[in-house]
Amino acid sequence: MKETKVIKQGKIQEPISDFLLNTPLFDELKTNEIKNIAKHLSFIELSKDDILFKEGEKGNCVCFVVEGTLDVIKESLTGESVIITALHRGRSIGEMSIIDDFPRSATVKARTQVKLVILTREDFDLLLEENPQVGIKILKKISRLLSLNLRKTSSRLADYMLPLT
Repeated sequence: MKETKVIKQGKIQEPISDFLLNTPLFDELKTNEIKNIAKHLSFIELSKDDILFKEGEKGNCVCFVVEGTLDVIKESLTGESVIITALHRGRSIGEMSIIDDFPRSATVKARTQVKLVILTREDFDLLLEENPQVGIKILKKISRLLSLNLRKTSSRLADYMLPLT
């Protein structure tokens, strides 16, 4: 896998309200709240096979897929890389990193050319200071999303467990 090479990076230059309103993390927010969040977002583009981040790295942002596909890759016990999911437009990755200080739990690689919107922990903290109500709404959505993911993972794990005898 090759290292991440950012093609373009900067502050959002185009209106992204429609995109954010259709993103699960922000879908319950009002238009004026979305505009407030947009001030804190950046964007990057990745080429096919670029690594967004590696398992074990320190995380500092959540990313939202605007275009393209990302593969989420986990190393198995045997050392093989396994694609555990693919992320498309509107999906997010890295939510845990803006609320905890643990290393990344998986590697994320661009399957295609990808455009991402990024909210860093630093910008999220600024957003929380400026508008705690919006920050609380986002934290609630992150909590629901993580809870849903944990429930799905528990169900999958149960499929591989031996039945109680």
